[in-house]
Amino acid sequence: MPTALYPGTFDPVTYGHIDIAVRASKIFRRVVAVVATNPVKNPLFTPEERVEMARESLRDVPRIEVISYPGLIINCLKEYGASAIIRGLRAVSDLDYEFQMAFTNRNMLESAETIFLMPSAKYAYLNSTLVRQIAQHGGDIGEFVPECVKRKILEKMPV
Repeated sequence: MPTALYPGTFDPVTYGHIDIAVRASKIFRRVVAVVATNPVKNPLFTPEERVEMARESLRDVPRIEVISYPGLIINCLKEYGASAIIRGLRAVSDLDYEFQMAFTNRNMLESAETIFLMPSAKYAYLNSTLVRQIAQHGGDIGEFVPECVKRKILEKMPV
């Protein structure tokens, strides 16, 4: 298969994100992890910082590149000649939102296909908000994020 986009805010990138990216790279010839801007969220890191952390975290995974894209994912899909959007599903609670996004994207661009991938069971509960909350309260986040990400979080949230 050709190129797939894997969009997310990645604030910060976690082992769950990495797990989904690796799974996608086994299916697609090229995976573009798209660090997106979500106006509803108040990110801890700038888009540039998130791209840097994602690139460092995924540097050993072949066929994955990381970019920042401020616009609609369907425009990014066209620009990169991608055929699919990868989305991770952790739990049934993710399904409603993800279906809305998939159908909206397909409504705007008929060829926009969304592929849902489940992470390993050990990452099924993991999300960036949880990682930030644990770090904010002085908890050890080492089992949730790569060392490079842990360092950046601790720089932003000294305990």
